[in-house]
Amino acid sequence: MKRVFVGNLNFQSTEADLTALFQPFGLVGRIHIVTDRETGRARGFAFVEMPNDAEAAKAIAALDGKEMGGRNLKVNEARPKGEHPQRSSSGGGGRPRGGRGRSGFSHEDYRESARQPREPRW
Repeated sequence: MKRVFVGNLNFQSTEADLTALFQPFGLVGRIHIVTDRETGRARGFAFVEMPNDAEAAKAIAALDGKEMGGRNLKVNEARPKGEHPQRSSSGGGGRPRGGRGRSGFSHEDYRESARQPREPRW
């Protein structure tokens, strides 16, 4: 059983569309179109299981880069969950941190300045 990743899918693609796309290459097991948890809309990629590894390899070779629904598909062998390529390890947002804490605010910027008196809260 080989799992095939299908990326850059049109958001309106259905399981029937993917079955029709993969069926000429062999038997199609299960199709899982990944959806957003909150909205329920398709996220633009899916996984197709094919029982025969040779048929799956033929489908990958033939369908990678093929146009479907106005988009060029990205088709390759699915990797297990733990084997994703590493993204940048800088944390959130991809911005360089520069040693300034979470929000870019540093107390050292205000150390020598006199503190403004506050008005009472009542």
